[in-house]
Amino acid sequence: ANRVNSQEGILGELREILQGYLTQQSLEVQPDKLNLFLILGVNGVGKTTTIAKLAYYYQQQGVQGIAMSAGDTFRAGAIDQLKIHGERTSCRVVSQQPGADPGAVIYDTIESAQNKGESLILADTAGRMHTKKNLVKELEKVDKVVSRRMGQGIYKKILVIDSTTGQNGLHQAEVFHEAVGVDGLILTKYDSTARGGLLLAISRKLKLPIFFIGRGEGLDHLDAFDTQSYLDDLLSLQ
Repeated sequence: ANRVNSQEGILGELREILQGYLTQQSLEVQPDKLNLFLILGVNGVGKTTTIAKLAYYYQQQGVQGIAMSAGDTFRAGAIDQLKIHGERTSCRVVSQQPGADPGAVIYDTIESAQNKGESLILADTAGRMHTKKNLVKELEKVDKVVSRRMGQGIYKKILVIDSTTGQNGLHQAEVFHEAVGVDGLILTKYDSTARGGLLLAISRKLKLPIFFIGRGEGLDHLDAFDTQSYLDDLLSLQ
């Protein structure tokens, strides 16, 4: 076995090990199809802000016809917030009254997006973790509705995790993944103080790819995940 004596050598070895746990994947909007990204996560992780950032990100990529779906019908505040983000990004927002059936809201969004020839739906969902059983049941129902209605479209389930949550973040990921089968992650509130080693734990355990990292409040504060620069940060190699 190679004996590693220098600090650089040790960090290099560590980096190689950690790299094996992380999967970087880009989240593309497929042209000529309807794409729906169901945005999951517990309350407070920044789901609605992330939806606005995603809308802005894809607009910069030239994606036309982006709609937002207010599927978090439990919190009136979530619906209002999404409408504000819709205005900020010039995206159509489909919503119903607070307390409406989330599956119905998203179903309506899919139907109208198909009629209008739109290409991307960003759908919000509720995230009341303290009633895990209800949350899971609700999400399973929404997932069934979307799967059935999307037909030949592209449907992805994306989990938003707050980088400051520590071990609890892994638990959240397990609950959501078990409920609907998550396709990948977005890490929010990521800065140099919260380095988000949590991603390693989640990626290693659940083998989920990471799509984006959100850094600040601005619409453009969303970066496609890059394994190398993430590890630089984590191991402070910069």
